[in-house]
Amino acid sequence: MLFVRPRLDTTASGRITDEAELLKPYAGKTIGNITIERRQVFDEGGNKLERTGNKLHVLTQDRVIRRDLFFKSGDRLDPELIVRNKQLIRSRSYISDVDVQVFPDPEDSTRVNLHIVTRDSWTISLDGALHSENRTMVGLYDANIFGTGNRLKVMTNFDRRDFSYGGNMFEYEIPNVLGTFYQADFTAGKDFYNSTLDVSLQKEFLRPTDYEFGVAYSNIKEKIYMIEQDSSELVRQRNLDIWAGYSHRFHRIESSFFLTGHYNHRRVGLRPAVAPNLNPAFHDRDILLFGTGLYREKFYSANMFYGFGVREYLATGYKAELTSGYAWGEFNDGIYLGISCKAGSFRPIGYIMGNFTLGSYIDPQSGMWYHNAIDIDLRWFSNLLAVRRSRIRQFLTLNYTQGWNRGQGNDESVRFTRTNGLQMLNEYMIGTNRVVLNTETVLFTPYQPLGFRIAFFGFADFGLIGYSPNAFKNDFVSTLGMGVRLRNERLVFNTVQIQVGVALGKKGFLACDYIDISNYTRLEQYRYRPTRPETATFE
Repeated sequence: MLFVRPRLDTTASGRITDEAELLKPYAGKTIGNITIERRQVFDEGGNKLERTGNKLHVLTQDRVIRRDLFFKSGDRLDPELIVRNKQLIRSRSYISDVDVQVFPDPEDSTRVNLHIVTRDSWTISLDGALHSENRTMVGLYDANIFGTGNRLKVMTNFDRRDFSYGGNMFEYEIPNVLGTFYQADFTAGKDFYNSTLDVSLQKEFLRPTDYEFGVAYSNIKEKIYMIEQDSSELVRQRNLDIWAGYSHRFHRIESSFFLTGHYNHRRVGLRPAVAPNLNPAFHDRDILLFGTGLYREKFYSANMFYGFGVREYLATGYKAELTSGYAWGEFNDGIYLGISCKAGSFRPIGYIMGNFTLGSYIDPQSGMWYHNAIDIDLRWFSNLLAVRRSRIRQFLTLNYTQGWNRGQGNDESVRFTRTNGLQMLNEYMIGTNRVVLNTETVLFTPYQPLGFRIAFFGFADFGLIGYSPNAFKNDFVSTLGMGVRLRNERLVFNTVQIQVGVALGKKGFLACDYIDISNYTRLEQYRYRPTRPETATFE
């Protein structure tokens, strides 16, 4: 009764599909009628729980789907634009899947009619977290209020020892304001000694020829973990960010040229001790940055990458960018220079992606280079391998990070992080040179009890960290383990992950979380957009 054959074709082949190529016969034809079919979260013939869920769920409004369309009746059909639009709609948390069906007009051979089919996600969910100092958070959120696509989250904080009240937090998000593709976010509230006010309005690059613009203000007081001191300090920061950019596609080279600009105004009211070379992350500062470069982006669809069966879109292409600007600091000024290159593509052995970033400041008086940092990321995952009705995929990640001529204090050293780190490790280790190798094997099973898909995984992580420029002279750490993941693609909340493992060093066992239950999976880092320009940033 629990284990049934999958309703979706989740184990058929794992093939990569170029959906734009399938639409080429219709390229250039005039778009006629556009109809939208909105489907409920669960199939009509589902069990009693699923039928009840459909009755309680408010279906996404027709106008919400239409406002996310890049095209309208009378436009020429562009296959790449259709696929790009499907990727955008699929990325909405309230949509679990989308398809665009093209039909020739029976009365006009130059026209085609579009039928768009969407399936909703179940968007109401609970959230919770256990923090240090007995701080506890419970929350309730709806990612599709009354079918509008807007997201509201309310969180209450309390001390789990005596249940004393610690404050409320509110989050509200409008993903597409009045069909302009601007996203509005508002966050405010209190969490014991932490307080937050964060407001932003922004539009990113969505098409090869497009513009971006954004403005954001934040006033945040929070405890920040000081890496080098292995302690926490209460810090209050005010930030004002304004950014803009423009991209233009050149068809001859099938790439887009872009220009971006970014201004940041930061003032820190409550902070630890500061000096010209101490805790530069907490210095008052104004910085103006400009970026320019080339990028190309194309989407392919497949499944069983970071999801468990539904259609996923992965980007291929490249981005090369040069960033420069000037920083007016509380103690000193600096010229910033940075370069970055990203690329990702499908190969016969799987999907390969790489990222190289180098950034540094230059003292305008002495000409000395300081605050230098280099970061190299290589990621690969294999093609989907068949084992009876199950599927296996291998993931591999290599990260190298090094800094030199750094200051002292917060953010002047590196440590093992959730993205570039070792799973389960609970050991205090820092340095200016870090190398991390992560490997993970995932077995996607065909079973789905109560609609939850099951995947088993095993991992082995290896890391080197320390202050020596020679990475092999630094401390060596490894973690080994296995676990299981449960995910219902129709629900808005993330995968539930249960894993066990151990940590080892040169002298034997190290401190680690032997058992871990969370909704974060390392596969999330493969949600990779290698080419689309972002706001000009600095290291």
